[in-house]
Amino acid sequence: MNEGEIHVLAEKGIYNGKPLCAQLQETHISWILLTDTLAFKIKKPVKLSFLDFSELSTRKALCEKELDLNKRFSPIYLKVLPVTSHENGFEIGGLHGKPVDYALMMKRLPTEKRMDHLLSKEKIGSNEMIALAEKIAQMHRDAPVVYQPFDLLAQMATFNDIAGIRPFILEHSSACYQEIIDHAIAFSDAFITQYAGRIRERGRLGFIRDIHGDLHSGNIFIDDKPILFDCIEYNDAFRQIDVLSDIAFLCIDLEYFGHDALCEIFLSVYCDRFPAFQTAVDNRIFLYYKCLRANIRAKVNALSAMESEGTADSQGHLDAAENYLRLISSYINQLEA
Repeated sequence: MNEGEIHVLAEKGIYNGKPLCAQLQETHISWILLTDTLAFKIKKPVKLSFLDFSELSTRKALCEKELDLNKRFSPIYLKVLPVTSHENGFEIGGLHGKPVDYALMMKRLPTEKRMDHLLSKEKIGSNEMIALAEKIAQMHRDAPVVYQPFDLLAQMATFNDIAGIRPFILEHSSACYQEIIDHAIAFSDAFITQYAGRIRERGRLGFIRDIHGDLHSGNIFIDDKPILFDCIEYNDAFRQIDVLSDIAFLCIDLEYFGHDALCEIFLSVYCDRFPAFQTAVDNRIFLYYKCLRANIRAKVNALSAMESEGTADSQGHLDAAENYLRLISSYINQLEA
């Protein structure tokens, strides 16, 4: 589906024989249609350096995979439904018409319960962090170990993909952010080369597992119990990672919002439940993974700024990208000290 069709679906589409009347939200790779009680996620037909949703058959298969993967630790995922087109317009889950796309149906949870919103309003305390740390540690303990060969060049390429936003940053931001990107790429190549042995050894010790892969505060609801959602389905290598890389994503978000004390509580409880740090070098590797995760957040926000260029949202995404680039620089400064 294209953007115009999605707006028609949200405003005039049908689900379960009734008008959908959905609120439309979007990321750089998905549209989300929100009703009072349900959320429908539809993948954009995009092809980027790290994913390819351009074919309908691929989007269907990945919706089904996303459902299966997320049901491991989230109760909100329900089923995959076709989006059909017929003489009366678009319908989700209809029996008539031609499938033009596929929607992943989920229970809707209140946006105000999402962790990033709660953090921004200072509504997360130690009790919530303890429960979350216990939940994630349990998820990591239960996840299957993945034994895979360490690919030095692939590791470098994952970090260095940030070079793709360099022209946009150069055009819209000050030169210092371009310099951060260039220095970060050079630093990452050297770091991975230097510590390849320990990174490889952690894999042999069973710390690479099939886990979440996108564990930032926007993918966590804090209700009676913490709910994790939206793990990565489109690239197994992004999800089958060192557990330190998974928790690094959440930790940079806590630090981004200025909640260093909450980060310390989280790490203390997590490590008590799942001792993932074994050597002093592991602490450095964790700090590197924080660089990587800040890199990904910078890239995602820059891509969103590009996509929304000319709108009111674009500057907000660009500001966030710059903030994450500064975070990368601060982590590198710690590693170089």
